[in-house]
Formats: sequence, C-alpha cells, structure tokens
Amino acid sequence: MKRILITGATGFIGHHLVDYILSKTAYEVVALDRMSFAGSMSRLADLRSVSENSKRISWRWHDLRAPISELLAEQIGHVDIILHLAASSHVDRSIADPIGFVMDNTLGTAHLLDYARRLCGLERFLYFSTDEVFGPAPVGVAYREWDRYHSANPYAASKAGAEELCLAFRNTYGLPVIVTHTMNVFGERQHPEKYIPMTVKKVCDGGNVIVHSSRDRKRPGSRFYIHAQDVASAVMFLLSRGQPGEKYNIVGEREVDNLILAKMIADTCHRPLRYELVDFHSSRPGHDLRYALDGSRLAAMGWRHGASFPESLEKTVRWYLDNPQWLFCGHVRQEVAA
Repeated sequence: MKRILITGATGFIGHHLVDYILSKTAYEVVALDRMSFAGSMSRLADLRSVSENSKRISWRWHDLRAPISELLAEQIGHVDIILHLAASSHVDRSIADPIGFVMDNTLGTAHLLDYARRLCGLERFLYFSTDEVFGPAPVGVAYREWDRYHSANPYAASKAGAEELCLAFRNTYGLPVIVTHTMNVFGERQHPEKYIPMTVKKVCDGGNVIVHSSRDRKRPGSRFYIHAQDVASAVMFLLSRGQPGEKYNIVGEREVDNLILAKMIADTCHRPLRYELVDFHSSRPGHDLRYALDGSRLAAMGWRHGASFPESLEKTVRWYLDNPQWLFCGHVRQEVAA
C-alpha cells in the first residue's frame, strides 16, 4: 500500500486532497502540518472519510522553517509520494511581511526537498505552485507552463523561488519533481478572508461587497475559479500521468469576472447584491487585476473537470448557508476580490 506525505494537510486545499485520497484510493496518508491560523483540525474532523478511515491517516507536527530532523524522518517512516501544499498564501499579508513568506514558502520548500532527496524509492514530489508567478495577464493572454515569470508581490516571488529550487533538485539529484500552477480554488471550509465565503457572508448580512476593477471602474477583475475537488482530481491524475521535471497548469473551466461571480452568489442566497467597484490600481498595490493560465496541456492528456462551474459554485454557496459557522472561523482581515 502506498504512503503519501501531505504537507499543509489541515489547510483548505490540503484537507480536500486528504478527503479525495481516503475516499477514492487505498493509500495511507501522513499529514505534516504546523497548524498555523490557516490550518484547522476542524476541517479534517468534519470529513466522513477521515472518521471512516482513521487507521489510514497519521499526524506529525512540524514547522518547515526548520529542517526535518532524523527523529521526525523516522517517525514519518517510508513514503512513496510527497505532495507539498504547505504555504503562506495571502497576498496582502505577504506585502506586510515579505520575509515571513520567503521563510515559509521558499526556505520551507528547500528543507522539504533536502529531506526528500535522501529518501529511497520516492516516486513523485509534487510542488503546488500558483498562477500568480506569471503576474498580470493582459486580456486575451493565457500563460503556458514554461512562460516567463513576472511576480507582482512577495507571495508570488516566494513561490517562484521555490519552483526554481524544485527544478534544481530535479536537475542535481534526480528528484522526481512535478510542479503545478493552480488558479483560484474555492470550495467548502475555505478561510473567510477569501472572496467567495466572504461574499456569502456579506450578502447574507446585507453588507457591501467590494469588487476591484480597472481605473475607470468599468471592468471588474477576473479569475478562472476551480473547485478544490477538481484540483484534487487533477493532482491524482498527474501522479499517474505526469512526467518528472515537468509543469502542469490546473485551470477552471471558464473565466468569470468577480462582479458576475458576486451576482451568482447573491442569486443563490436569494438576497440582493450591494456592491462597490473600487479602483484596483490605487487601492490594491501588489495585486493583479486578471490572471489566466492555459489549461490545454492537462486537457490533452485526458483530464476533465467534474461538475460545471455554476453547479460547483451553487453547491458550495448552499453548503455555507447550511454551515454558517465556517463563515466566522478566524479574523477576516480585508475585503478583497481574490
């Protein structure tokens, strides 16, 4: 039976990946996490797959700002696959604390790579990166996997630096590294600082939703939103079909601007939408108005989305309406269109 080490397993995307693996495979999972504010054991406790397969999951606490010791490596035991999702991911916080993001995302990845290169029989090391490494995408442009990087903020730069380390360890030590770029992920149990749960809460409370736009306040920002279960599906697909040393974009099925998205959320909530378009450039330095990735490579390999975007969004919004406690877990720092 294969054993998969998942870093950041109590995070938003990490816990969806744990759920997918326990539900659809016979693999064992070793969860490695430092339990920062973004992680929560409540996510995993909320999953039926965890309660029904408790013997297939084990836990280890570790902060990857420090190397993995021999004792911890022994406690982890043999692993066949490493999925590295642990990261600090909020752009606003990276602007306030750039060094912290370098420590978490770049140095943390270096420590995990250094541990991985000493493992015997490691089949895959998948590094979970972001669309933000490419910077803003002009209208009509969708970046391919090996296009140039142009990081607009410390978060993006810290992830790009970690990607280069992954490729260096592939080239130097033969580590079986795969890199993914993923666009804006949504789904159940997401931190309420993110745009979709934040908008659900604002709409239900009768508050004002801030939507960042172009300078003339006529064009809202846009993203290719993708549900976390689709991301998990793509990751597992790549573990069997992806090639070491390669990069793959995991992209939502279609582009949606954030005002249309907010209206779709309000319609599902059966509430009116109160919103304000705000000049993105002056109010949100270090952010990009539009991101876009080309997902044709993964599609050509045979991977497909599950439910459509409208179906996934409606399901997610209804879940939050039925589980409103997840709209209050933690401090919502700023109204941002992610």
